[in-house]
Amino acid sequence: MHLDTKKLLLKTQKQVYSQRLGNHISKFYGEGFEFGELREYIYGDDVRKIDWKTTAKMGKPFVKIYHEERELNVVAASMMGGSSYFGTVKQKSEVMREVVALIGMSALGQNDRFSHFLFADKLVKWNKPSKKTFSLFDTLEQMDRFEILGTKSNYEEMTQTLWTHLNKKAMLYIISDGIGEIDLGKLSKKHDVVLIIIRDRFEENPQELGLIQLIDMESTQGFLGNIDHDAISNYRKSLVENDAKLETHCKKYGIRMFKVYTHEDVYLKLLSSIC
Repeated sequence: MHLDTKKLLLKTQKQVYSQRLGNHISKFYGEGFEFGELREYIYGDDVRKIDWKTTAKMGKPFVKIYHEERELNVVAASMMGGSSYFGTVKQKSEVMREVVALIGMSALGQNDRFSHFLFADKLVKWNKPSKKTFSLFDTLEQMDRFEILGTKSNYEEMTQTLWTHLNKKAMLYIISDGIGEIDLGKLSKKHDVVLIIIRDRFEENPQELGLIQLIDMESTQGFLGNIDHDAISNYRKSLVENDAKLETHCKKYGIRMFKVYTHEDVYLKLLSSIC
């Protein structure tokens, strides 16, 4: 296990246990196992839920309400295509690791199951649901070792894989830079989805650099590019359209969405955004 992973986990553990990241999961109510409360019968309630002992004692019908399940299924899915290999303060991929570490440690601290999916152009690795800290260590090690350069972000593959693998309702965190065609509508019908976008400020506010040698991080091909006023104007327009479309999509399906920038304190940003 690499030293930086150990340091990240120790830092994360201290943050999460000194001040809880919050009850990131709202309890789902349904046909579960954990008793929640008693309340008076309302017309239309399932008569099978009537608590006859309480009904006899109170002289009017009461029903039992259950939590869907005692343990919550917390899932993080990281999209680490070539575009995540960028950052002026820290690489976006590094910030993704911090986000996963905080979500995972928070879940384990609340005795919930945590699992992680690592994606790029395909599913790279799936860490099955676990309550063990070692599983989170392993997840972060895999993210650290993954060769990002030369891979593309395949969101269609990601959504289909998650739909297939996640049979139980989950608190699903999608972590990516939010660039491309992203459709989470199908997943939101089954799961409580949160989209966490990792960005660098330079991506949204680039400066004129003139004629420079560039590298396409998805293909690793080098080329000569002129980063002038017109190029920046067209780029900004495309990015604004991308983000506006994504925001509209998330609002339509009730998906929470927020951004974490590479210069920000990840813990404080998640604390203010998730809670």
